[in-house]
Amino acid sequence: MAVLWLVLLVGLPTVFLGLFVWAVIQHFLTAEVPSAFEHPAKFRFMHCVVLYGMTLGTILEKLRICRMPKFVQFLHDVLPIKKDPNLLVTDMHFGVVPVRLFQPKAASSNLRRGIVFYHGGGAMFGSLDSYHGMCSFLARETDSVLLSVGYRKLPDHSFPSIPKDCLHATIHFLKALETFGVDSSRVVICGESVGGWAVAIVTQALISMSSLPQIRAQVLISPITQAINFNLPSHQQYRNIPFLTRDLMSTCICKYLVIDPSWREAMLKGVCIPPDVWKKYRKWLSSDNIPQRFKSQDLQPELVGPFSEAAYLETKHIWNTEVSPLLADDKTIAQLPEAFMVSFEYDVLRDDALLYKKRLEDQGVPVSWYHVEDGFHGCMILFDKKPFSFSCSLKALNAVVSYIKGI
Repeated sequence: MAVLWLVLLVGLPTVFLGLFVWAVIQHFLTAEVPSAFEHPAKFRFMHCVVLYGMTLGTILEKLRICRMPKFVQFLHDVLPIKKDPNLLVTDMHFGVVPVRLFQPKAASSNLRRGIVFYHGGGAMFGSLDSYHGMCSFLARETDSVLLSVGYRKLPDHSFPSIPKDCLHATIHFLKALETFGVDSSRVVICGESVGGWAVAIVTQALISMSSLPQIRAQVLISPITQAINFNLPSHQQYRNIPFLTRDLMSTCICKYLVIDPSWREAMLKGVCIPPDVWKKYRKWLSSDNIPQRFKSQDLQPELVGPFSEAAYLETKHIWNTEVSPLLADDKTIAQLPEAFMVSFEYDVLRDDALLYKKRLEDQGVPVSWYHVEDGFHGCMILFDKKPFSFSCSLKALNAVVSYIKGI
């Protein structure tokens, strides 16, 4: 028994150290860190830690001990939550959907603004806890009642769990605005990353529900707005920049949409796009809609290989507007409320935001836009994670606060 304990005491630290060394090697072999980054060494260290956690989670999954996304989520949620003495925070459920309500404690003579928030995380990660700090900041700084939606996600739930849960929670909130002390004429829907994708889908769905209070504005932070064209300029230029590489993005999409991973390469090359369908939708999907200043000189063609009907049949639900809200018809888009778009320069999803921005503007929807020149995907969640925060994190969050306060 003593020998067994000795082996464990020596062996486990060696294994963990070896995994971290492997993560460091993987980072330097695959990741690109632009020289313009504010703290490149800190950024590299954080990515190595993320790779380490995902690698350890993958090993545990292969040993059938724990699913990788759940393990990574556990590591993130184990961090302590900072309680704000100015807010009353209540956990509850709207049906099967867990939600967290943030209410300012100070008395108000008027009904407050309402914010419905959908977190990010690529449909695999992210939670009410991991976005608690951001939601607290938004509720406090805008003096609003904020509802954070803990939608169901991978690995236990796939499409359409996210838009379905977000829509259900939002409808429940809209029906009870008076109970929560919210002004029905000042409700904002806000989301980051996959949460921004949910904002686009839910806002479109609510148009047909005339019995509910109308949404005053939509805030989309680094959203994914289509799952069709993976060769936009930002997809090519920033494909290897953490924390959302093009490979990780496409993997999350395939897992969530239950597309066999063997078709992932076909999606990346665009061979699953029928020429006649591309001709119809390229006016919305093509990089022609991206301003020239965002394009490099060495861009590759958007459709790399010959069309494959088999790939199309296996992936054709990507053309559904509940997957690619960018493809909603003009009539639907024209009825949408005003929007505030936040994009980050070093983000593989930068151009998804730009495409949706143009789509809205072409149909007369007022759009305000804030572009963070030194920002990267996921930076906002780090705004209060000192010493791992970046100035771009708070800049973007303050821009969102400033816009919402104007509602």
